[in-house]
Amino acid sequence: MAKPRVLIIDDAATVRAFHRHLLEGMDLEVDEAVNGVEGLEKALRQPFDLWLVDVNMPTMDGIRFLFMARQNDRIRDVPAIMITTESELRDKTQALENGANLFLVKPVDPDVFRSRVAVMLGRRAA
Repeated sequence: MAKPRVLIIDDAATVRAFHRHLLEGMDLEVDEAVNGVEGLEKALRQPFDLWLVDVNMPTMDGIRFLFMARQNDRIRDVPAIMITTESELRDKTQALENGANLFLVKPVDPDVFRSRVAVMLGRRAA
């Protein structure tokens, strides 16, 4: 059985590296994108089981990425976790209204991160 595939969409290399480390420790296959445009291109080219999406990015932010992805029949049902430094209620509401399934605030506790990813992938939390 193939490993679940996760796409990290974040413009910060350190955040991508941290999330990649945690995901690979869960035996998941990981790919990365530096903004919403690249993320959308990758999501349309190959299947993913989960997206981890930042809000604030150049070119296309995470909210716009989710809005666009949810309009496309091929990828609209991929679960997405919005992971951002934005912690206001309006930010969470906007993310959820545009297609995020979960909303986490950076920095994310590694145990919380792993448990939320596991739930979104239909796995038992470790």
